Amino acid sequence: MKIRRVLEILSAELITGKDLLDEEIDYGHGSDLMSDVLAFVQNNILLLTGLIHPQVVRTAELLDIKAITIVRGKVPSDELIAMAKSRDIVLISTTHSLFTASGILYKHGLMGEETAHIEI
Repeated sequence: MKIRRVLEILSAELITGKDLLDEEIDYGHGSDLMSDVLAFVQNNILLLTGLIHPQVVRTAELLDIKAITIVRGKVPSDELIAMAKSRDIVLISTTHSLFTASGILYKHGLMGEETAHIEI
């Protein structure tokens, strides 16, 4: 799924990454625990989180995550925005909860990474 499609599906706001909207995302992963993201993410994912701490961008950079969707209408700081922009990471904001945003994306065909290993 293209990042552009994520914006449409979630009726989301683009914060950074206007030039990266045609990048493809293979899976979604929702978590507010960056330790879980570090432990379990292996593939090309869209990270959905309610965290707006710089550690989110640092984690995304380590795992080569192209896009982060911030849920619950949270507003990232200028520092977080600048970090994402300097690392070419797309930042998206949606008013949906983590659960709802994940469900909407799943309904539209974005699977969780675990589906790469199991048959649904």
